[in-house]
Amino acid sequence: MLGSATDAEDVLQESYLRWSAVDPARVEHPRAYLVRVVTRQALNHLRAVRARREEYIGSWLPEPIRTAPDVSGDAILAESVSMAMLLVLETLNPTERAVFVLHDVFGYTHGEIAAAIDKTEVTVRQIAHRARRHVHARRRRFAADSDATRKIVQRFLHAATTGEVQTLMDLLAPDAVQISDGGGKAVAARRPVTGRADVARLVLGVLRTTTAATRIEHATYNGMPAARFVTGGELDWLVAFEIHDGRITGLYGIRNPDKLHRAETVLPLDRGGHQPWKP
Repeated sequence: MLGSATDAEDVLQESYLRWSAVDPARVEHPRAYLVRVVTRQALNHLRAVRARREEYIGSWLPEPIRTAPDVSGDAILAESVSMAMLLVLETLNPTERAVFVLHDVFGYTHGEIAAAIDKTEVTVRQIAHRARRHVHARRRRFAADSDATRKIVQRFLHAATTGEVQTLMDLLAPDAVQISDGGGKAVAARRPVTGRADVARLVLGVLRTTTAATRIEHATYNGMPAARFVTGGELDWLVAFEIHDGRITGLYGIRNPDKLHRAETVLPLDRGGHQPWKP
């Protein structure tokens, strides 16, 4: 919903405070009540941050969340937090985003969503149709982190660090895009770089500036294969890779220190059982 684990925790904290002030005996369906509170708090937050996002320096990327290497057990949930999908969701208005996430990711009915966002069921159906059409027109097939995708990333990083330009080009899709997020607090390209040749040139240039003291670690972020660049024991930046048909189609680099302070904690992509959020 928010593209930020930090913001999600803030919303949950505010929702918990509201719940603690309510007499549980007067709430007939606690889960439905909590879904309504959390959804509305998330909507309020999305509307509040829209103006700040417009003033953001350079490209904005969602906050990276470190996930377990194997996310194949829940492909829908894994895709929903992938960088590519979160960027697509950013193009929806807050209400469209809420309806899409609640219905297509978490399986709520249109009637349940209508109660959560205080709209009619007919209106929710229309919003869901519009949001789904918008997302499907922009989404690319999601390939979760796996042994195959990790090997592609390993070959790519080896080619980049050793200057094997042809191998680098072969591993990039012709329409590959690289997006960097420095937030004005770290050196990063302020506009997306598109096209295999330009992306390869950028990657080689960046790695030339990497010191010998920098250690490259393989990891999984947002359900995607990723590389962590660690200098002096501190995470300097990370890159998540989007892969389709054996080639890298997207590179998402995060250097904004405000988005890296939680990057060590592994968060499980686990619903905790069969639809535990449903009453």
